[in-house]
Amino acid sequence: MSILVTGASGQLGRAVIEHLLSSGTPAADIVAGARTPSAIDGLAARGVDVRRLDYSDTASLPLALEGIDTLLLVSGNEFGQRVQQHTAVAQAAAQVGVSRLVYTSAPHADATPLALAADHAATEAAIRDTGLPATFLRNGWYFENYTSQIPTYLELGAVFGSAGDGAISGASRTELAEAAAVVLTTDGHDDMTYELGGDQAFTLSELASLVAAASGREVVYRDVPEEEYAAILTGAGLPAPVADVFAQTDVAIRDGALLIDTGDLSRLIGRPTTTLADAVDEVLHEPV
Repeated sequence: MSILVTGASGQLGRAVIEHLLSSGTPAADIVAGARTPSAIDGLAARGVDVRRLDYSDTASLPLALEGIDTLLLVSGNEFGQRVQQHTAVAQAAAQVGVSRLVYTSAPHADATPLALAADHAATEAAIRDTGLPATFLRNGWYFENYTSQIPTYLELGAVFGSAGDGAISGASRTELAEAAAVVLTTDGHDDMTYELGGDQAFTLSELASLVAAASGREVVYRDVPEEEYAAILTGAGLPAPVADVFAQTDVAIRDGALLIDTGDLSRLIGRPTTTLADAVDEVLHEPV
């Protein structure tokens, strides 16, 4: 069985491949697709088939997908182009006879106020239109979206946001990747949609408290209006349209958009998910 993972030079795609390898999938059965294959030369040296796969190069897609049984389509990050890109990959997969398609989507993609989810809902619909057996992995918010900002929280003494007391069912990227690897290598997932989030939801106030406790420094949560938060993000270097999307996401969090209580993630990986406290502690106490 050949498994192709797209976006293999990105963090999630690479993590999925590492989980496939560590769980016993032969390297010869794994295909890593990337826009720039040289970026994943290390995988080729380990026996993984590395192929050029560029979502925007439609003409090249059938060749990249030739001989593939199961495809993991990791969602792209080019806003405004993603639906067209994803649709092209799905149609090429159907054209060359891929047996199964797995797609990384967004929480509650078909029924959410999240602006970020619109491309995912449209992609899910396009995949269904191909007639391919499909699985949708609706990944919740990564812990890393927050833990990567810990140095900034410590510098400012605050976590800024517009999420109020909204709960976030965050999870580690590696556990979401592990769940994808399980779906790729086991049966019973055709035409399934998994809402994937951590077992223990948290608020941004709780995030601030955890960072404070683990660091021994004062860190508080400062809830600000959406426009003010967008301006803070813009001041930190984000392009204005991206800052607006993330500020809108925080408002949606306040209304429950990132609360996931299905237990799908822990069932797929076969154990309770990592807690945010452990993720924060790992970042603050990792070896220098």
